[in-house]
Amino acid sequence: MHKTKIQMAGIKNVEDALICADCGVDMIGLLVGQKHKSDQFISKVTAKKIKDALPKSVKTTLITHLENAEEIIEIANYIDVDFVQFHSGIKDLEVQKVKEKLPNIKIIRVVHISKSGKILTNLENIKTVDFYFTDSLNRRANKFGGTGLVHNLETDKMLIETLEKPVFIAGGLTPENVQGAIKFCKPFGVDVNSGCRAKDGGRDKKKVEEFVRKVREIE
Repeated sequence: MHKTKIQMAGIKNVEDALICADCGVDMIGLLVGQKHKSDQFISKVTAKKIKDALPKSVKTTLITHLENAEEIIEIANYIDVDFVQFHSGIKDLEVQKVKEKLPNIKIIRVVHISKSGKILTNLENIKTVDFYFTDSLNRRANKFGGTGLVHNLETDKMLIETLEKPVFIAGGLTPENVQGAIKFCKPFGVDVNSGCRAKDGGRDKKKVEEFVRKVREIE
């Protein structure tokens, strides 16, 4: 049976990254290149420190709002990430440039979904892609990820069954609801950010442990 990948996004320091690695998280999401509201973004220098501190078994994802290929390529090379995840309206031509210059890096494209389950992203504009990533969108707060908002999983399930590439699901996932989401949708992977945060904005080790345990229990 497929082992569901777990990405922990919004990691801001080495300590939190190592907590996630020790708990069995597969991927660490590093937010660099901000254009929309978020308190999770870090500098590329900090992201590089986190990357270098992680065991090689834990992969890293550059999560960015940037839309210029040259900027993205420079940052991805500097940090030495395994994935690039676009949380923007980047043109597919720019994504193609990134893919051409960084052929070993996998491209993750976000599909935003409303609370009711409406697809808010034009899938016709997402041609260059290795993985899809569903997430809630909070236009009111200008937040394009890490919203903590849940949405109707019927849409995720439909996308997983119809899209030709693997799908990560996100949007308000917590240790309490992740099992139900996986059982219903059967995604390639799950992503969590706000659902495992401590009050100070860092990672809550107990929540991370519980999230990973809940995912692994049903594999």
